[in-house]
Formats: sequence, C-alpha cells, structure tokens
Amino acid sequence: MKTNVTVLPTPVEPKRLTAGGANEQLVYFTSTSLLADDRRLVLISDRGGQPNVWLRDVVSGEQQPLTNNADGFLKSYVYFDGQPYRGLGLASVSVDAPRGLVYYLQGREVRVADTSGRTRTLAELPAGQMTAFTHVSADGQRLCVPTTDARALDGNTRLSGRPDYDIDARVLAEGLSSYLRVYDTATGAERLCERVPHAWVTHVQFSPADADLILYNHEWSADCGIRRMWLWDGQRHLRLRTEGEGRRRDDWTCHEMWERDGSAIIYHGGFADGRNYVGRVLPDGSGLTEIALPETWTRYGHFGVGRPGWLCTDGCYVDDDTAGWAGAWISALHVDWTTGRIDWHPLCRHGSSWGSQDAHPHPIFTHAGESICFTSDTTGRRAVYRVTVPALT
Repeated sequence: MKTNVTVLPTPVEPKRLTAGGANEQLVYFTSTSLLADDRRLVLISDRGGQPNVWLRDVVSGEQQPLTNNADGFLKSYVYFDGQPYRGLGLASVSVDAPRGLVYYLQGREVRVADTSGRTRTLAELPAGQMTAFTHVSADGQRLCVPTTDARALDGNTRLSGRPDYDIDARVLAEGLSSYLRVYDTATGAERLCERVPHAWVTHVQFSPADADLILYNHEWSADCGIRRMWLWDGQRHLRLRTEGEGRRRDDWTCHEMWERDGSAIIYHGGFADGRNYVGRVLPDGSGLTEIALPETWTRYGHFGVGRPGWLCTDGCYVDDDTAGWAGAWISALHVDWTTGRIDWHPLCRHGSSWGSQDAHPHPIFTHAGESICFTSDTTGRRAVYRVTVPALT
C-alpha cells in the first residue's frame, strides 16, 4: 500500500506557558483549554495539594483557582482509581471559551464556574452511574454528560488501576447501558436522556454547527473498526464506519473529533495489516476517506483540528528507529482529502513520558490557529507548552 505523505521538517522551540512547582496540564483535548482570547488558559493543577481547575493569564502570569475541591479525584473513565461519587472529575472539565465558563463534575454534582471563581450547581447525576468526558455546545446552551451503569466499572469499588476484566465484554454480556444526558446550562434542566444500550460511552461532542448532533463512541469495543464511532441525530443512532469492503471490523479506530465548522469528523487508527491511517467521514456516514501513513509510523497518539485542512498530533511520526509505543513529536499536518496528500510538519519533540493519562500531550490548536498547545512532563512535572506552526504564521 503506497502513501502520499511528504515530511517538511520545521523545528521550532516550544515556549512554556505555566509556572513551576506543581503539576499542571491541559483539559482533555476534545475541549479547548483556552478562552476565546487565546491569552487565558484553563488548567488542571495540583497546586495547593489538591486537584483543581485554575485559570492562568499566559501574558501576565497571574493565576487563580476556579474550583475549591478538597476531596481528591472522582472515579471515572480514565481515572479508575478515583473515589466513587466523590472529588473533582478530572475527565469532566469542559470549557465554553467565548463565555468564559468552565463546566465540571464534583462528585455527582454538575457544576459551572466563571472566570472569577463563582460557581453554581446545575444538576445532580443519578446514583449508580459512572462518568467520563463531557462537552458543552458551541452556543453554550447545552452540556452533555455521558454516564454508564456503574457495574461496568465495578460499581462502588475503588480500583487500583484499569480493571482486570474486559469492560466491553461485561457491558455486552450483562446488557449494561450508557446514557447521553444533556442539561440546559441556564436552568440545569435535563433536556435529554438518551439510552445507548450495550455500550460504554466515554467521549461525547456536539457538532459545532448543530447542537442536535452528538458524536459519541463505544469505548474499547472488541470490534473497534466498525463499532467505535456513532452519531445521535436526535432520532437515530448512526454508525459512521461500517464494515464496508474488506474487514474493517479488524481495524482499530479512535479519537474522533468534529472539524471546526462541523462539516465532517476526523479520526485515526490502524488497519488490520498494521499500517496507521488518518480518516475523515461526513456526519451521515458518507464520503469516508482514509489515508495510510508510512509503514514505520505506528506510534500511539491523538489528532486535533485547526484551520480548514490542518490537523495536529502527538503520535505516529518516527524520525529514527528508537523503540517506543507512543509518539515523541508534536506535528502539524496539512491534509488534502481529495487527493489523499499530507504535508507533515514535525515541529518539536515534546519529551513527555506518557506515564499516565495526565502526561499525554493532547495537543490542541489555539483559536487563532497558528500555534499548538500541549502538555509534557519532560522536566519531571507536568507543564503546558506552546509551539508556533511556521507554515501558518
């Protein structure tokens, strides 16, 4: 299988955006961590001894807490060793950038904080449900909180790490369900509770163009190639990558994300023959296009969206034969989906250990689109960095 990827080395020195003395990281990459001005950065930090959400002005260096958590962190995906129904939901933080609001879970409470640190409780989640990554709609009016029957994660048991059983197999065998819970951000009223049977849902994302469209996943599914990516259109659950030609069932697929204008969904994964790929599909499941990457580019990572045609990643690219399972570089990609051509710009080594979920670089473009922010623990503590993309400046 041939590939049409051109590497254009453009090494750039990253700039550190956070202060020392604490572990500080971006929120999960399905949400931006930057307010609309690209100057104020929302962080998860253990400054003060407890995990909390902080706001940092990257120009002045001023930093303030937005939450006052003193109960550790909540058990959820991917934080299986957290406290059941207590503490800050590290996976739950979602940023409404234009309005300067931050949504998060505190135990079973759904909360929102503004930039001054004023908080209010919107709603309370039902008992017997475990949570994952949340998402706020582009218009700021809806918040989606995915929950799953707690039995999927061993209920009230505090685990020492990832469960020693197949979660997807348990969900299927025992008929467990997940739920797309959508809350009105003004009133806290539950606008939707859509049951997704036989599914472990961990990622949800409103379309940037239509809040009635919710992209979601089946996590760690056995047939990830065709069961990973789904879309709820208000009436139907649409599978976005069907078996089609060949054996897509044997591929793996992950980290789906909307294009900024909501026109399509991008994702990545690996074919059954071992080649990695980057893909794109329209919201109705048509127009599926997948571009194979060079044979040796098999390192794990994430992909994010920027200006039209531009992606960023912390994975895949390999510049030597050093062994490693995860990516070592922050790269920018310009993709022509019509011709299947990628111009790949490796920008800098991020140096992160990938030693935990918190140390994953999770790169995101700034709103202006000319720079990429990422997390790295290269100094021994997690910090946030920014690197410019010369081709975009």
